[in-house]
Amino acid sequence: MISLEKRLAPSTSASILSPIIAITLTIICGLLMIQAAGKSPSEAFDVYFLFPFNDINTYLKTAPEDRGGLLYQPAEVLVKAIPLALIGIGLAIAFRAGLFNIGAPGQYILGAIFAGGVALHVPEDLSRFIVLPLCLIAGALGGLLWALIPAFLRVRTGANEILTSLMLTYVAALLLDWIVRGPWKDPAGFGFPQTPDFPESAIMPIMLEGTRLHWGLALVLIIFAVLWFILSRTVTGFRFTVTGLAPKAAHFAGFNQRGTVYLVFLISGALAGLAGAIEATSTIGQLQPEISAEYGFAAIIVAFLGRLHPVGILLAAVVLAITYIGGENAQISLGLPKNATLVFQGMLLLFLLACDALIHYRLRWRTRRRA
Repeated sequence: MISLEKRLAPSTSASILSPIIAITLTIICGLLMIQAAGKSPSEAFDVYFLFPFNDINTYLKTAPEDRGGLLYQPAEVLVKAIPLALIGIGLAIAFRAGLFNIGAPGQYILGAIFAGGVALHVPEDLSRFIVLPLCLIAGALGGLLWALIPAFLRVRTGANEILTSLMLTYVAALLLDWIVRGPWKDPAGFGFPQTPDFPESAIMPIMLEGTRLHWGLALVLIIFAVLWFILSRTVTGFRFTVTGLAPKAAHFAGFNQRGTVYLVFLISGALAGLAGAIEATSTIGQLQPEISAEYGFAAIIVAFLGRLHPVGILLAAVVLAITYIGGENAQISLGLPKNATLVFQGMLLLFLLACDALIHYRLRWRTRRRA
């Protein structure tokens, strides 16, 4: 029989192999699911995981003047990865500190609302160098303020931050729905629930011509470099880790636990709000009832798949972005339902949590002894 034996120390090799095994098992089970649906697994694998990158080889072989638009699909992967990475690193900071901010989708929505409020109400003659930074700052502030509510309830009343932050997500979604159907509704929108288009000064400039890849990518890389330094080279990062692993040791070390709760939620909420602001001012250009708030839940997978490390989270964001792009392609090419992407992501989280047992336990084969 097989039993689990606790390791004396966590396994480093298992920690590295766990995400790889989880991704492999997800692909295998996902292709079996597609085969059961009557579709070709090989074709599905190509559409899901290879199609977004098929144009890179063509791009390299094409003359520079004829390359326009060839990198659209690979660029779309990065466009999807930007909000996933930003929200994921914010959640990773919370998880490191032993706190569970499950309300990132709501903070993402509030960030989009605050950014949209600035974009729709500033004078149109202002420069982009003024309006766009104001939108991004407002978005981060919106997410920060929304995250402050569960942090306050946790500190003052001991309320579980998982429940309070999660329930606030639905409040944020309803608030957005009311705004786009009410006070900010576009009078020239033919009755559709949406705001007017943002002015050009509030739109994120494009980084790569012929694609939707915008300069938010550069901002994300800068933020990740700063957060990597803070988490690995400063007392603040050490404070988060100690608070998560040994709260009593953090107390004896003089770390203010209440202050840590506020700081972690404010950083996490600000990053989620910034992600919402970037998404609203780049790929959407207005507010709508659906602004891809599912990024907030998918970012939980990103944080754990990336092992709560900035570099790992960047790679994990790309992996999750591939599932989004692959799901859209499979919906068009193979006729698969849109929810197939959510099934892939759910299996990935399930296998990841199961494989993480290998970090703290090892498998042992035991033979039954006769009485």
